[in-house]
Amino acid sequence: MSVSEALFARALKVAPGGVHSPVRAFRSVGGTPVFMSGGRGARLIDVEGREYLDFCMAFGPMILGHGDPAVREAVAGAMGRGWSLGTAEPYSLELAEYITGRIPWVQMLRFVNSGTEAVMSALRVARGATGRSKILKFEGCYHGHADSMLLRAGSGLAEAPVPDSAGLGAMASRETLVAPLDDESALEAVFARHGSELAAAIIEPLPANYGLLPQRGEFLRTLARLTAQHGALLILDEVISGFRVGFQGYAPLAGVTPDLVTYGKIIGGGFPVGAYGAS
Repeated sequence: MSVSEALFARALKVAPGGVHSPVRAFRSVGGTPVFMSGGRGARLIDVEGREYLDFCMAFGPMILGHGDPAVREAVAGAMGRGWSLGTAEPYSLELAEYITGRIPWVQMLRFVNSGTEAVMSALRVARGATGRSKILKFEGCYHGHADSMLLRAGSGLAEAPVPDSAGLGAMASRETLVAPLDDESALEAVFARHGSELAAAIIEPLPANYGLLPQRGEFLRTLARLTAQHGALLILDEVISGFRVGFQGYAPLAGVTPDLVTYGKIIGGGFPVGAYGAS
């Protein structure tokens, strides 16, 4: 038995499926999850000392690689000041000013702990701003573990979305519509039928769960036009693409200006942080 196999056998006794995120379970590819002991630059090192070229980089945020010296020095300095102060402090203010000063459509910003929290908060803001309750999402886009986002399209256009996870309440299905990606005619039909009910449409401009799928600028611009026309807000989920395809993310590449945008752990070089911003 390998070291990873032994560790996995132990993990199965204390964690569902032996992991703390389903994507680590290896069920779709077979075999036993490989346990890593650390990483350097673009490489991971497993518990038996083997090195792997890391094409995933913690699902995106490790843009500077593992153990970057500058990040490590900054983290050590922050730890020296204390952590989880529970009060107002100048450090998040400086970071918010840095971001808002460089992204025109992010005039106000609030930090949270994860991309999932950023999405949940952005959806709440959209509902509060519009007085509407329904949200449009797109099949194949991943927006974290918020209940209403764990849905994919059913057999009918934007009808009866099917949950991707057990335990979701009926309200999540009733308030979430799901449309196919890259289909302008289907998008027009959704807004013709439900436009007046929608608080927001949320989309990953660069969906990554099924391989990187850069969305056409024309499709995203159509979505932006329809949301504006029907009084809904456009939320770009840039947890994957934000600060990676460019500092301003995917929005300028597609020629769209979102009403709200969400970011994830890339802000903190892989540490737990997220943010949502708006004009």
